[in-house]
Amino acid sequence: MFLIGAVQFVNVLDFMMVMPLGPDLATALGVPASQLGLVGGSYTAAAAVAGIIGAFFLDRFDRRRALAVALAGLVVGTAAGGLATGLGTLIAARVVAGAFGGPATALALAIVSDAVPPERRGRAMGAVMGAFAVASVLGVPAGLELARLGGWRLPFFAVAGLGAAIAVAAIAVLPPQRGHLEAAAAGEPVARFRDVLRRPIVLLSMAATVSAVVANFALIPNLSAYFQYNRGYPRAELSVLYLVGGTVSFATMRLAGALTDRRGPPVVATFGCLMFIAVLLVGFIHPVSAIPVLAVFVAFMVSGSFRFVPLQTQSSRVPGPSERARFMSAQSAVQHLASAAGAMVGAQALSEGPGGTLVGMDRLAWAAVITAVILPVLVWLVDRRMRRARAGDGRG
Repeated sequence: MFLIGAVQFVNVLDFMMVMPLGPDLATALGVPASQLGLVGGSYTAAAAVAGIIGAFFLDRFDRRRALAVALAGLVVGTAAGGLATGLGTLIAARVVAGAFGGPATALALAIVSDAVPPERRGRAMGAVMGAFAVASVLGVPAGLELARLGGWRLPFFAVAGLGAAIAVAAIAVLPPQRGHLEAAAAGEPVARFRDVLRRPIVLLSMAATVSAVVANFALIPNLSAYFQYNRGYPRAELSVLYLVGGTVSFATMRLAGALTDRRGPPVVATFGCLMFIAVLLVGFIHPVSAIPVLAVFVAFMVSGSFRFVPLQTQSSRVPGPSERARFMSAQSAVQHLASAAGAMVGAQALSEGPGGTLVGMDRLAWAAVITAVILPVLVWLVDRRMRRARAGDGRG
């Protein structure tokens, strides 16, 4: 579990550390500031495409070896970013990193699902997803500090070195992950992935992912500007905001995992959704000035723990072992596309007012509420189908 958490950590760190380097990259490589969005967008687009492609073949291999190959590709792409000489080469490097980073996440989650029984999988997913919170918190300050100490290329080389060490550890420490191949060899039916995608339970699970991710990412890219310009939060204390929020989120993800095992994904996801709606009402739709920005942000992060941990835990139970990596890869593609869609919705819904304030945040928050309330319904429907399927082939 620690090793898989490390895989997730370096994967998210690779993505998160690039964003704060924008001004350094613009100066060093002569990149127009208006084009910096292409650097992050190229990674996301490549990860989405790789997720779609990987959905058709990832279950054909030993997961340990496939994970090592994905990490090796991620290392090459990240290191190539440190060797970039212009916008074109930097985008090419980020495309390579995204093309291997997306499958690395899918394979890591598939290994956890293979190794941990369903009744304890919530705790496992909470622990692994905690690596996302840590990397998200550390990614911004780590990237900036490394760039300050050794120039903009150093963060790329440092993360590449860390990824290489984890890839070696994956081969050396993990046992072979061939259970899904042995089950297929023993005569367990292996469905074509296009047939898997036609199953109602799979479509419902993917729709639940879209609901949660779009609601979150409609707001996340705009939180910093909103807190600064609309709520008057000091720019100098933004790092404290994210540090506290990420630290609390790391702890609550583990709590959400334990509660998911005990109460089931529908109950925990419903609680998380209600909390999310409450945060939007008092923090964005009808802001209550008496509630500190720090409290609003921490509650926003905690509500994410109680929605995404049960959702990921339930999703891991949907596919059979012989199709798990392909399912996770398709889900990774859906997550990347949904995050891009959410960010686009936010960009279209907001406009800039006097002093940099964001106009339309209340309408955007209402849209997030409407999108989020669909999540509990979908999670309950998936859970009901899974319960019915236990008497059949277990796949719904």
